[in-house]
Amino acid sequence: MDHAPLNESTGGLLPCSGDGPDAALARAVSPASIEAAGRVLAGVAHRTPVVTSRTLDGLVGARVFLKCEQFQRVGAFKFRGAYAAMATLDGAARGRGVLTYSSGNHAQAVACAAGLLGVRAVIVMPADAPRIKLDATRGYLAGAPAGSRIVTYDRGREVREAVGGAIARAEGLTIVPPYDDPAVIAGQGTAAWELFGEVGELDWLFVPCGGGGLLSGSAVAARGRSPGCRVVGVEPCAGDDAARSFASGRLCTVDNPQTIADGARTPCLGRHTFALVMAHVSELVTVGDGAIASALRLVSERLKLVIEPTAALGVAGLIELARQRPEDVTGGRVGVILTGGNVDLDQLGSILGMAGCD
Repeated sequence: MDHAPLNESTGGLLPCSGDGPDAALARAVSPASIEAAGRVLAGVAHRTPVVTSRTLDGLVGARVFLKCEQFQRVGAFKFRGAYAAMATLDGAARGRGVLTYSSGNHAQAVACAAGLLGVRAVIVMPADAPRIKLDATRGYLAGAPAGSRIVTYDRGREVREAVGGAIARAEGLTIVPPYDDPAVIAGQGTAAWELFGEVGELDWLFVPCGGGGLLSGSAVAARGRSPGCRVVGVEPCAGDDAARSFASGRLCTVDNPQTIADGARTPCLGRHTFALVMAHVSELVTVGDGAIASALRLVSERLKLVIEPTAALGVAGLIELARQRPEDVTGGRVGVILTGGNVDLDQLGSILGMAGCD
């Protein structure tokens, strides 16, 4: 995997603010590579269900299909990319081990894959990550080889890429990024690939956006299986770096955004994801925490599904677009990816209490 130095202040693992997309990197992931990742994941990753809701259909005036990645291994789509990337490492890289940095779901995914593949893993996590995600990551690492561990950092004062890069250099570890890697992106794209395979072509696909791995992989999957589908990335208003990047054509960043969608608190898109988003995504929209909480409440009350706030971004974005531009959505076939279900139940009441408070 290519991790050439970029921004030295982040350990060389983030592109520089203001950069334009590298068009060559938009060719790094193709429908064929997503299909190949699906073969790597076959029999290991779960083929997650697709559910529908007449209530949601009536609310937005369209036929909506929800891909439920909260039923994936580790409770999130992130397992797809982590396992796909780690399973294709050569023997020497596996022997040295891997490192990643994540607020939770990718951390769990790498830890789980490490146990399945017998690879040592070091996980860099923010000290304030949701307790459920810290505890689950520790649990998965218990099945990984000796030397596997969590390293915490203060995201108010430290940059996770810099922390992780220093450890990786010192210990000879291969970094498996949460999103900015072709193998990871291809693995994430298998969720949308499965969705299209099950329900057929769609008019719209709404995908939560943090670092853009799932979004860019989903957009490439749409190109291969539903070329007329308009792919929409949805991110929280407080962390609108992708929307600003998409609008300007220049990479924008955000510093530690405060949002209930903790999986979308990324500083920026990556080199690969920025190029792929610019090449294949139709639009980026933002929603406030109140809208995210309202969507979470709707999914919980009417569909009886447990999801985390980040997973509600797609539903929130669909509801907002249907409100603003009903003529675009009415009568269409719409896909939404629910990204995960690792919500801290101790905090769920306060999160739901924010519904409609934008």
